[in-house]
Amino acid sequence: MSILTSWYGRRMTEWENRLAFRTNNRVVRPFEWGVDWAHRWPIAQRLPRNGHDPEAYLRLLNREALKNSDDFFAYATPRDFRLEGDLLRFTSAVETPYPENNQVKAKWFPAKKATRRAVVVLPHWNASFGQHAALCQGLARLGIPALRLSLPYHDLRMPPELQRADYAVSANIGRTIDATRQAVIDSRSCFDWLERQGYESFGIVGTSLGSCYAFLASAHDPRLGVNVFNHCSTYFADVVWTGLSTQHIRSGIESDIDLERLRAAWMAISPMHYMDRFGSQGKKSVFIYASYDTTFLPYLSKQTVDEVRRRKMDAKVVELPCGHYTLGETPFKFIDGYQICSFLLKNL
Repeated sequence: MSILTSWYGRRMTEWENRLAFRTNNRVVRPFEWGVDWAHRWPIAQRLPRNGHDPEAYLRLLNREALKNSDDFFAYATPRDFRLEGDLLRFTSAVETPYPENNQVKAKWFPAKKATRRAVVVLPHWNASFGQHAALCQGLARLGIPALRLSLPYHDLRMPPELQRADYAVSANIGRTIDATRQAVIDSRSCFDWLERQGYESFGIVGTSLGSCYAFLASAHDPRLGVNVFNHCSTYFADVVWTGLSTQHIRSGIESDIDLERLRAAWMAISPMHYMDRFGSQGKKSVFIYASYDTTFLPYLSKQTVDEVRRRKMDAKVVELPCGHYTLGETPFKFIDGYQICSFLLKNL
C-alpha cells in the first residue's frame, strides 16, 4: 500500500466516523426474539406454534419463507390509493400495531413530458422526509418520473415514541423481519399504483437499507426490469454485526446470540438467499459500493459482486473511493447521482 493510499484511507475513515456520530440519539434496546411478530405472517398459519424454543421456531419460519417466498411476500393490492398534491397515500397491505406506520406515504416527482417509464426510490435507513428528493428531481428533469417511498417506521410513518427508525432494524428479530417484509410489499404496491397511471417500464433505486429492500422486491416482482443497488451486501445479519452505524444494535444482542445464529434467524430477509432467483430473470442492474465503507464493509460488497459475476448476470459494478456516509457528500454524491441517472436513462 502506497503512502498516498494509506493517507487517503485514514482521512476517509476519520471523515466517516465524524459523519456517523454527528447524532447521539442511538438507543441500545434489549434483545427479543419477537415471535409475536412472526405469528402475523401468512406462512405461520400453516405451521405449529412452538412457545418453548423461539429460536427454533423462527428458524423453521425462515426455512418455510425461503421455500415459499412468493407466499411470504404475497399481498393484496391496496384499494385506497390517493394522490394529494405531490403525496401519494395508501394503507399498507401489512398491518402493524402502529397506526402511523400503517399509512404509507410516497412523494411523487412527475416528469413534464409524457412517458411510459417510472422508478420507485427507496431511501437509506433513518432518512428524513426530504432526503433523496434531489435525485428524484433530477430524474424527473431527465424524463423519468420518480416515486420516493417513506420506508416503514420512517419520517411521516414514525411512531411518536421514536426519534430514529429503530423499529425497522433492531434487536427484535421478528419485528425486523416484519418491517422488511412490509417494505418489500409497500414497494411493490407503489408499482401497482404506477401501472394504474399508465406506466409500463419500471426501475427501482435502493440506497443502503433501501438497497436490501429493493433487491428483495425485484427478486419477487418481474415488473422491475432495471435495478440500482446503491450499496450492497450478502447477509442482513453481517451488516448489523459489523457495521459502524449498527453497533448499538449489536450491543443489545451479542450477549444472547452470535453472528452465525443471527444469520440463520434473518435468512428470509438476506439478499444472498435470493441470488439464484434474481439472476434467473434477466434483469439489468448496477451494483454500487464504496471502497472505505464502514457500514456495508467492502468485503461484504465484494462477496455480492462475486455472486453476481458467478451467475453471469447482466450487471454493471461501480466502486467509488469513499465511504457509506461520505457517499452523500460532495463530490461523491454527484458522481453517484451521475452513475444512477445515466444507468436508468440508458436501460429503462
